[in-house]
Amino acid sequence: MVRDVENNLDQIHQQALNELEGAESSREIEDISIRYLGRKGILTQFLRNISKLPAEQRPAAGKKANEIKNVLDKTLKAAAEKLVSPDNAKDTKIDVSLPGRVFARGTLHPITQVNQEMCDIFSSLGFDIGEGPEVESDWYNFEALNFPKDHPARDMQDTFFVSDDIVLRTHTSPFQIRTMEKRPPPVRIITPGKVYRCDSDLTHTPMFHQVEGLLVDENISFSDLKGILTAFFHQMFDEQTSLRFRPSFFPFTEPSAEVDILCVMCRGQGCRVCSHTGWLEILGSGMVHPALYENVGYDADRYTGFAFGMGVERIAMLKYGIDDIRRFFENDMRFLSQF
Repeated sequence: MVRDVENNLDQIHQQALNELEGAESSREIEDISIRYLGRKGILTQFLRNISKLPAEQRPAAGKKANEIKNVLDKTLKAAAEKLVSPDNAKDTKIDVSLPGRVFARGTLHPITQVNQEMCDIFSSLGFDIGEGPEVESDWYNFEALNFPKDHPARDMQDTFFVSDDIVLRTHTSPFQIRTMEKRPPPVRIITPGKVYRCDSDLTHTPMFHQVEGLLVDENISFSDLKGILTAFFHQMFDEQTSLRFRPSFFPFTEPSAEVDILCVMCRGQGCRVCSHTGWLEILGSGMVHPALYENVGYDADRYTGFAFGMGVERIAMLKYGIDDIRRFFENDMRFLSQF
């Protein structure tokens, strides 16, 4: 029986040597090493199973297996070193005249780039930057912003409800309420972040990014709002970008205004992008409704302020001349590498 075990080990040793003789690369030698000496290798498994042999056979079998393992290990290392020796490497010299390999480099997503640029501009105008939770209570997302339970404007939001009182935020305005609850005026913040609405087409996605702003202090007027937005768009696009304010309605501002900018494609001449009007709707804005001050404990007789909100994708589409918002989320490297 002992002789049978030794013959089996000799066969394993000879088989490994035969495979090694036919190896022509370092990878093949490494594969042989793993196959025989690795954690699940043939010799390794044999040594682990020696305890299953009869007691009188174990010493001789263990000694024989360890001797073969050590010899095979040295043989494999010698073969690997010989393969990469200068004598064998003479036919594999590096051709330094060949052009170098260009490795792909990652870049920031265009939405991230535009979002950062918007934040930088507002920071230069004196705004702080804050971020709130994406899963919000109905109170912060609606009621505190003057959306009562039965308010028809709730239908405009196309909300994703987690439960009756928990929603995926439809705008980043809830953080404005959270901020005003914690600190007294003056307040000057922008809140960038992801928002969610049940909407999907060429210009809308269920998840998109917004940047909303709030400024509350004494003696703040609509003129201050117009000045801030004008300064922002002149830096975001250029100083030839004109703004137009149109009366509108939002529950959390009064008076409210939609803001259009002169079409950045045709400069007001009329084109397909602006539906031949010369103007592009870009954001909503207005003076903060006094009801919001009551909800956060501000003195509405002493303080006034304005708020605004705009979509980052919308700005990016106009900045880069993109006609389909879905391109931002398709992960097509041919598209993304342009930015």
